[in-house]
Amino acid sequence: MTGIIAIVQARMGSTRLPGKVLLDLAGKPMLVRDIERIRRSKKIDDIVIATTTKTADEKIISLCRDNEWNFFRGSENDVLDRYYQAAREYHAKTIVRITSDCPLIEPKIIDKIIEKFLTSEPDIDYVSNTFPLRTYPRGLDTEVMSFSALERCWKEELNPAYREHVTPYIYRNPDKFRISEVNNEQDLSSMRWTVDTPEDFEFVNQVYHRFGESMFSWTDVLDLLQKHPELLEINKEILQKTI
Repeated sequence: MTGIIAIVQARMGSTRLPGKVLLDLAGKPMLVRDIERIRRSKKIDDIVIATTTKTADEKIISLCRDNEWNFFRGSENDVLDRYYQAAREYHAKTIVRITSDCPLIEPKIIDKIIEKFLTSEPDIDYVSNTFPLRTYPRGLDTEVMSFSALERCWKEELNPAYREHVTPYIYRNPDKFRISEVNNEQDLSSMRWTVDTPEDFEFVNQVYHRFGESMFSWTDVLDLLQKHPELLEINKEILQKTI
């Protein structure tokens, strides 16, 4: 396997909502919903689930095996090492970083970011829709980087707190990397579409039950929220955890 690999980090040990990745979301585990949407990308060659060696994550491995997904098991807290070792094992040249708590992730946005990475001249090391400016709803976060950029982070990042979040070394050292970004025309960064708490899950659950499956687009969600702004009240008080 070579080329553009989406590595999706997933574990059962969430602090604010334990086991969230396997919660039932309109009839399927949330992680399945996440992968269904990522698979609609036209530019990703394959997907790897990067989980941990902890016993609790055997449930994730079972799900991977049942669905014939690629998987890798590594450190729980050193997620940077987990990504790097997974990328090495699956011979990734380009890594797409997505997390398992984003069941509204948008394949067209993923492809837009990959396209920016592939076509930028001169070549770039890293591009995302979160840095330096977030304009998309939180929960559509996508990062694309070269293997060499990931390897440099792995070698040079010494702070365990930053290694848990994989890419801070890149945006803390813009002089060492060629960085680009993808922005939305309208600033929608105040919207929270990620799942970290029961309130967050209730929000995405309400969205999924309106559509009944996972084929809707992120613009369909925007249209839904335009018609039902009360849905945004469900998790509007939730604060994002900081590093």
